[in-house]
Amino acid sequence: MATYNKYNAGTEALNESVNAGTDTWRIILSNTAPNAATHAVQADATELTTSGGYTVNGNTCAVTSSGQTGGVQRLILADPAVWTATGGGFTVRYAILWNQTVNALIGWWDYGSSQVVAAGETFAVDLDGTNGVYTIT
Repeated sequence: MATYNKYNAGTEALNESVNAGTDTWRIILSNTAPNAATHAVQADATELTTSGGYTVNGNTCAVTSSGQTGGVQRLILADPAVWTATGGGFTVRYAILWNQTVNALIGWWDYGSSQVVAAGETFAVDLDGTNGVYTIT
């Protein structure tokens, strides 16, 4: 299972500029370790290039729900569409949550090692449909 990590600047964006329920959320893929301390916007991430079945800017995640209950704010996103490798395929290790509306990197999942996705194979990011991608208490 992939491990979730947060970007420091993403915490500020969540508190000051993000409208979780209406903003556009995307997952972008990378094979380069994110830097929690210095990365803040999409251009800071070393995203995969458009090739082998991946397209720059990643895939959109629809908002399933966003709300507060008992002082706990939770954002639940639907899984993005799977990526189907073509040609030479692609290699990925990190799935990055990006708020496209305010151009803020929020967090990423580390798969522990590079995943080689060969032509015809798929790569899926499985977001938590119960606990959400983040909670604020």
